[in-house]
Amino acid sequence: MSRPPFLALPPCARAHRLGTARGDFAVHDAAPPAGTPQLGSALLVPGFTGSKEDFIALLEPLAHRGFRVVAVDGRGQHESGGPRDEGAYAQAELARDVLALAAAVGADGGPVHLVGHSLGGLIARAAVLADRTPFASLTIMSSGPGAICEAQQARTKLLVDALLVWDMETVWQAMRDLDPPEAAGDATPPAVREFLHHRWQGTVPEQLIATGKQLIGEPDRVDELAAVPLPKLVLSGVVDYAWPVPLMDAMADRLAARRAVIDGAEHSPAAEQPQPTAEALAAFWEDDGAWEGAGAREGVGA
Repeated sequence: MSRPPFLALPPCARAHRLGTARGDFAVHDAAPPAGTPQLGSALLVPGFTGSKEDFIALLEPLAHRGFRVVAVDGRGQHESGGPRDEGAYAQAELARDVLALAAAVGADGGPVHLVGHSLGGLIARAAVLADRTPFASLTIMSSGPGAICEAQQARTKLLVDALLVWDMETVWQAMRDLDPPEAAGDATPPAVREFLHHRWQGTVPEQLIATGKQLIGEPDRVDELAAVPLPKLVLSGVVDYAWPVPLMDAMADRLAARRAVIDGAEHSPAAEQPQPTAEALAAFWEDDGAWEGAGAREGVGA
């Protein structure tokens, strides 16, 4: 579960509901400062149990580089809401949402750079495979070629099974009871801890059930994506519990994608090391030819 380092929006950003052809979505929307040329827009898609707040620390640095940045709560996540129907969260449906969001964000005609974190990487990939035309690039952040690793599959199946029989608050308390002893010394600010609980309660359980099953059963679609003529970046931390880093290295090679590894980060680089993550994203968007070679691996310092 990604933990935003803080919750206050920077002055360049506002929270609102973005209207699309598939309904309204809660977003954080950051604009470049007055007088800064706008180089394009970025659409940021969060992961499993996540929300737009997971990207909050990227908003200001990317806006100051000249990008409009729109981080979204997907259907059924946090403040976007959604139906109590598991079928509404099929991956194809979520991909159509991303395409509708891209159409709304790119209505001014500028390029839209798509970023998907973890589960959001799988959804973003599905959107690009359905229709690449709205996008200037794709960044797969802390997401792999197919299903999550076996240990995480087992944990996710436990969660899905629990959600099928228990209410959200009971599951939340059960998860807290399973926290390791070192979690008692967690330095997460109290306001962020309260937010995480509130976000969990606001997420539609059927969304978690459906997307949890996707994480467990996702097929390898890398060869399909490699055939799509779109600039690609694979970005991760130095350690990842959902998809091992060597697996993401190999995926970058197969995609002939740029590769960025963020020092000091694990599964949530945008929250754990936002400044170097923002620098890696902006460098990719500003200069597609900056890193030559299939799967070139570039470390980005903390």
